[in-house]
Amino acid sequence: MKVTRPLLASLALAAAMAVFAFVTAARVPADAVLPTHWDASGTPDAFSPALWALLMPAGLAAITSLILAIIPRIEPLQDKLEGSAPLLRAAWIGIMLLFVIIQATIGLPAYGIDMPVNAIMLGIGVMLVMLGNALPKSRPGFFVGIRTPWAIMDADNWIATHRLGGKLMMLAGLVIIVTSLAPVSPEVTAIVVLVSVFGAALVPFGYSWWLWQKGRGSKA
Repeated sequence: MKVTRPLLASLALAAAMAVFAFVTAARVPADAVLPTHWDASGTPDAFSPALWALLMPAGLAAITSLILAIIPRIEPLQDKLEGSAPLLRAAWIGIMLLFVIIQATIGLPAYGIDMPVNAIMLGIGVMLVMLGNALPKSRPGFFVGIRTPWAIMDADNWIATHRLGGKLMMLAGLVIIVTSLAPVSPEVTAIVVLVSVFGAALVPFGYSWWLWQKGRGSKA
């Protein structure tokens, strides 16, 4: 899998985010603090000096890009890696999009633009839809996908698990998107996000184990 272009593009994005951070920090008072974390209701509960708060998403974008670029080089199952390229790309794009939304939520109020409370939740929903769509296209590997031990050792288990996981992840993403846009409280949105994400993660794990048990029974 070639990662040079995605890496350069995401590093360029991180650099642009860093420029935005410095420009925006210059617009606020020197002693200003900006939110860096939000509780389940969408209320900021952690703050940092303006420049550090604005640079945080840019720094995380750069570090994440480097990690995602390294993964294809250290994957032991190189012969299966190309099959998982769509999933890795979807994860890469989705994570970068989420960092942009986070930085916008932190910095745009300095320009008189208030981001919706659920903007980050909406970004999470979009990312899950992207990941769910790409999951069935992946192949067994140690760094990409729903990496249960039973799926890694059995290609059929992997394919079945990821087909189910992809559907559940897309459903979870759509539910989160709809909830984020609906006139419900941030607390309800947070509950929906947690239930949807954990459901989309845990059900395929149990399903993969069940397929393995079923296979053992048929061989007995």
